[in-house]
Amino acid sequence: MRALVYTDIEKLEYKDFHDPLLTEGESIIKVSASGICGSDMHAYHGKDERRIPPLILGHEVSGIVEQGKQKGKKVVLNPLITCGECFYCKNGREHLCDKRVLLGMNRPVERQGCFAELVLSPDKNIYELPSDLDIKQAPIAEPTAVSLHAVELGHEMLKKPLDQSRILIIGGGAIGLLCALILEKYKKCKEITLVEPNEKRLKVCSNHLQSETLKPEEKKIKDDFFDLVFDTVGLEITRNNSIKAVNAGGVIVHIGLTQPSGSFNFRKATLQEITFIGTYCYTNKDFSNTIDLLSSKKLGNLEWIEYRELSKGAKAFKEIHDGTCEAPKIILIP
Repeated sequence: MRALVYTDIEKLEYKDFHDPLLTEGESIIKVSASGICGSDMHAYHGKDERRIPPLILGHEVSGIVEQGKQKGKKVVLNPLITCGECFYCKNGREHLCDKRVLLGMNRPVERQGCFAELVLSPDKNIYELPSDLDIKQAPIAEPTAVSLHAVELGHEMLKKPLDQSRILIIGGGAIGLLCALILEKYKKCKEITLVEPNEKRLKVCSNHLQSETLKPEEKKIKDDFFDLVFDTVGLEITRNNSIKAVNAGGVIVHIGLTQPSGSFNFRKATLQEITFIGTYCYTNKDFSNTIDLLSSKKLGNLEWIEYRELSKGAKAFKEIHDGTCEAPKIILIP
């Protein structure tokens, strides 16, 4: 098969790669579409010890089962592979499984990703596509599940109704935009502000949201104002902006992991009882609910997705790296 292979830091090659071998309890999927995630970019920059070249990256994927129990069916994959036996797996928190592995990783266990013509997946991670969900759009299910999980977790921590809360979203990439769409169109929240420094990307967000969208330098974000803050970037500066912006008793939901360490105003967090919570991936229930949500079209037309050929994927990565890509999400087509 042909695949986009991560061969070195900031280097990808479209080349021949060995086909996956069918094993018991798994299926081989012919890839129809695969999305570029922020975590793929971390690997591209050499900042993820779980993804070491040579490796096929990618975990947001849809396709058609080529070999396996559901042969011929159109499917989307939940790329988070878990043991099914531990405390977390048995209590609906599969994403915290100690033995979890994601497609497109080779530490601690090798699982080649989906930037290829074929990908191997456990049968339990395969979800049949509803007839009204476009197979090319379907990879958006994975980042949507990440966003839905973050929104639900933030809501759970919040001590007031979500639709009566003032909400700040830092970052207008796919996760930030999807959080905003879920809050605005699905949860019916009315006081949402999304902040994004990239002017082109901000315009895309503005075109698909009724909520306030702005560049950080255009208007000062109010201190001690927001009940709920989503940091979808994860830099030291965005964490500091989050703690400045959040109100007493408020909640910060930390999704991004661009810069995993740095200073933080623990004095304010302590004296004003700020809840700071990390969020990782999603549960199986979140993923299933996401497919229903996308199928219902409640998040809009998803025209902000941009499609590229897999063979030109290296150029797409470079544009994201350079900040010249305006689309919040690029999906690669083999």
